[in-house]
Amino acid sequence: MLFPENESQRLEVLNQYQILDTPPEEVFDELAQLAANLCETPIALISLVDAEREWFKSKIGITISEVPRSISFGSYTILQSQILIIPDTLQDERFSTNPLVTSNNYFRFYASVPLITSSGFALGSLCVIDYAPRNLAVKKQAALQLLARQVIRYLELHRQKVIDDSQRSFNLLFSKNPNPMWLYNQNNLRFLDVNEAAVVHYGYSREEFLQMRITDICLPEDVPIFIEYLRQRHSNLHFAGQWQQRRKCGEIIDVEIVTHKIDYANYNARLVNIRDITEHKRIAKTLQESEARFRVISEAIPVPFLISRLSDGLILYANPELLQTFQFSAEYLVNGKTLLDLYHNIADLETLLKVLNQHGFIHNYELQLKRYDGTYFWAIASLQYLIFNGESAILTVFYDINDRKNIETKLQEQNEFLQKIFESIPLMIALIDTNGRLQWVNQEWESVLGWKFQDFQTGDVLESLYPNPEYRQYVINSIQSAQRNWSDFKTQMQDGHLLDTSWTNVKLSNGQIIGLGQDITERKQTELALKAQAEREQLMRTVAQRIRQSLNLQDILNATVQEVRDLLGVDRVVVYQFDPEMIGTIVAESVEPGWTVSLNVQIHDTCFQAGAGLEYYQRRKRAIANIYEAGLTDCHIRLLEQFEVKANLVVPILLEVSSQNSGSHLWGLLIAHQCSGFREWEENQLDLLDQLTVQLAIAIQQSSIFEQAQTELVQRQKAQVKLRNALAEKEVLLKEVHHRVKNNLQIVSSLLQLQSQTLKDPEVIKVLRESQNRIESISLIHKNLYTSANIGQIDVADYIHNLAASLLISYQICPGKIGLETDIDSVSLNVDQAIACGLVINELISNALKHAFPNQQVGTISIALRNIGNNIEMTIRDNGIGLPDNLDWANTDSLGLSLVYDLVTEQLEGCITLERNHGTVFKIQFTQLTLH
Repeated sequence: MLFPENESQRLEVLNQYQILDTPPEEVFDELAQLAANLCETPIALISLVDAEREWFKSKIGITISEVPRSISFGSYTILQSQILIIPDTLQDERFSTNPLVTSNNYFRFYASVPLITSSGFALGSLCVIDYAPRNLAVKKQAALQLLARQVIRYLELHRQKVIDDSQRSFNLLFSKNPNPMWLYNQNNLRFLDVNEAAVVHYGYSREEFLQMRITDICLPEDVPIFIEYLRQRHSNLHFAGQWQQRRKCGEIIDVEIVTHKIDYANYNARLVNIRDITEHKRIAKTLQESEARFRVISEAIPVPFLISRLSDGLILYANPELLQTFQFSAEYLVNGKTLLDLYHNIADLETLLKVLNQHGFIHNYELQLKRYDGTYFWAIASLQYLIFNGESAILTVFYDINDRKNIETKLQEQNEFLQKIFESIPLMIALIDTNGRLQWVNQEWESVLGWKFQDFQTGDVLESLYPNPEYRQYVINSIQSAQRNWSDFKTQMQDGHLLDTSWTNVKLSNGQIIGLGQDITERKQTELALKAQAEREQLMRTVAQRIRQSLNLQDILNATVQEVRDLLGVDRVVVYQFDPEMIGTIVAESVEPGWTVSLNVQIHDTCFQAGAGLEYYQRRKRAIANIYEAGLTDCHIRLLEQFEVKANLVVPILLEVSSQNSGSHLWGLLIAHQCSGFREWEENQLDLLDQLTVQLAIAIQQSSIFEQAQTELVQRQKAQVKLRNALAEKEVLLKEVHHRVKNNLQIVSSLLQLQSQTLKDPEVIKVLRESQNRIESISLIHKNLYTSANIGQIDVADYIHNLAASLLISYQICPGKIGLETDIDSVSLNVDQAIACGLVINELISNALKHAFPNQQVGTISIALRNIGNNIEMTIRDNGIGLPDNLDWANTDSLGLSLVYDLVTEQLEGCITLERNHGTVFKIQFTQLTLH
């Protein structure tokens, strides 16, 4: 929003006209109507624009009296010096969003002439408005401007009338005012007029005053200061100050002057009102001295206090402690602050003043106060009446208790927080005092038990919750013990029902007890269900264990009917077996004494023979609560009546015909009888019998299998005797064969030994000795076989150790010269593999003894035999000089190495590798064959 450059002066001039908010006047209404007629518009206005609005002195075509200046059109007119015309307000960006334009049927055309005074201030406008866009002819523009000048003339006439009325009032007030007053020329400071009070007070006549300047009554030393003071303030409309002046008699007085700018007989004049404050200054000095003493004392008091005027609450004095407490500055309080500025809640101040008026004093009233920064704090106030500087006043002393209140607030918040927790926690909570009286309960307690806390304001809560005296004493003992462990109780609800609850108690330091409880109905039901489930599982385990422990079907059936009767609490449990013609026999029974015994009774049930039992082939189970309401046939009912049955459970016992056929065979029924009365059965009871029939079917099939096994066992035992006799004869024969083979090989070895003694050629003797060693290795195999407890088992480790030792002896190796190490796993070899391995070991060790350690060299030969998966690995190692690098051992003329290669690759169907590092290593791998 734009403002004229002289806005403040313009508003001051406008106020001088004293026309704002005045009633309508006929002359202005006629001018507005004339403007509407000349311009042919539905609306014409004479408006005046003040600081916040555009006010309509006269209005034609509308009913509103003013609009806010922020949306007024006149605000733009007073910025102009000529007529302002807006043909279409929607096309002008200044007005296109103005609500006076955008609303239905509102301003679309606007023409306005500013109302400019002779001094150049635009006060408002004369305007015409239309609802549709249009233009205004030049002649009509001129006519509108003429009318605007007429409006200004009438405004000036109105102002002059106001001035004349004001002048008359001024003359009366000026001359008769009890305070000295004068008028002076602002240009030369000469007196223009004085009233009678000034003549009396200063001692100068009116004529003397009119010959003087206002500086003539000032102290000489103050004149330069006074003139400079006036120079700085003459541009102000009014100002005030305190000075010392001299009467005609020479007496110096203190005065307070207040000046106002005024037009007086075409002079640039000032009206001055004088108030003699000499006595006031004297009193003030006296008070100042008194206050100095008071201030010294008050500043030493370390308690905030203030003195306020009784009549209006104005703060007359506040000590430094109060300023510090409220964070006020001394200047802040000087600016007319009252008690209202200190209190957070005005109602507290009203209450304090009311009580103070009744009693004359107040001590220790708690309330909230307000600091300078807007924060609040708690304090204790004490008030009493006193007289301060001659005025009735109130002394208020404050004690800051904010810290204490904060602690109390926090405690209150904690209590409320805890109470919310107690209210929302899903546990029943009750507080009981040392006399057993109920002090408090939470909502959960009332909701679960149905009682209300008010029900026990005078009554005994425990007597209502536990009516039985003995049981109530048991509960009281549990509460008083406060052992913090949970105990289960039957608690009576408000409607009389007993509720399963669990309680624990906590004793407080003051002797009170907090009881914590919960509804455990669901838990109890779960426990009962789990107990029943455990009992059923125990029964199943018992039957299953009996089946495992005994193959006697009758023992199993007897144990089953007894366990079922105990678990279900029925009068009779029977196992009923069918024969091929559907005639049944009760083969097992457990019956309560006093009821008919039915064991071994044959039942010719024509209903079953007629096909009524077909449903049991389909695994149908029946739970009959009342035999007379179950839709049974008459013959079936009569059968049950013979055994005094009122209700029963019936589950079929079905056996699988065979693993190849999926059909089932109805072996019999497992039946529970209730003879003492009708009974509603539970679903799990029927399921229990159904599960038991599976175990019974297993036991029955197991018993049948056992009978077959017994027959087969007798036949197998006879066959085993025959086989054992034949095997013994075979073992004797095999041992004899191995013994004879070993003896024959020993004869061949001896013959070779005799033959070598007749020969002279060392090479031939060497060949005979090698052949003899080979025969000895084969002989050792047969010796182990016929001396072994198991004729098909060869002790490989013992065999290899004996073979190597015999070779060392054969080559006449000195003891300690060549060491022999063996590492043999538990390896099983058949005869063929054992002979081949023996020959290989013989050849490789013989070769090492002959060539690996020349010149009596010390060394070691090691033999290892290991299981590696399905293969056997044999390693023969020596640390001698090794084979020559140019030797192709697989294609050599050496009989021994050729024999080794052929035995490994053909006899053992394995592979052999040679390593020449640090001696010689032969690694042989072959597949382990099944012993035969």
